[in-house]
Amino acid sequence: MVLKENPGEVRGPGGGFDAGAEFDRQVEGLVELGYPAAAGLGVQEFRSLVDPLRAVAEDRGAGECFPEAGRVPFLLVVTRQMVPIERTMELTAVHGKKKPGFVDRSFEPGSLERFVPVKEAVLPHQDAYLLLDVERGEEFCGVVPGDAMAVIAERGRTPLTVEEGVALLTHFPQTLVKNKCFSLGGSRCGDRRVPALWISAGAPKLGWCWEGNPHTWLGMASAGGRGAR
Repeated sequence: MVLKENPGEVRGPGGGFDAGAEFDRQVEGLVELGYPAAAGLGVQEFRSLVDPLRAVAEDRGAGECFPEAGRVPFLLVVTRQMVPIERTMELTAVHGKKKPGFVDRSFEPGSLERFVPVKEAVLPHQDAYLLLDVERGEEFCGVVPGDAMAVIAERGRTPLTVEEGVALLTHFPQTLVKNKCFSLGGSRCGDRRVPALWISAGAPKLGWCWEGNPHTWLGMASAGGRGAR
């Protein structure tokens, strides 16, 4: 099962972007995918957990919503404390396809748990929060990941964590396309590996690449900030 896609901007009665409606779409999509049960919660419990974030979306979530161009105003992020990454990846798919995503076996057993947020990616809540002003970052295709992260830091932005990358793919699967895949420099484990999402055999794959190795098809995703209630 794949989250219902937003074909374009969610617009309100006046024609502008409706952040509240977009937040509701993301919540309903996660419910349809089975996130409450995966988190060991009832549907109403799950809604009660995330519903306070609607006010954050309405207050800080205005902006451009062009997923095909790799830009969205916000994402509802559910962390691994709620649902394991291995499970959330299984609930993703490439735009227009049904084959479920997966974690590459290059992550040796237990290693994924060691990829934790870097100091530049402090989480506002351990269960769920909003990621704001998100860019896929294809401008960094062909750039050494370490250099891309330095530029992102200079701009006052933050690289995405693994969970945030999965959230981008989940809510907006059209952002993951051939030659415009993205690294997730916000999660590191102390070595030179940088997690990344790309397409393999028609499905999303969570893998990693070396910090010093550029790839023409792999950019660096970033965000303007994070918010929680």
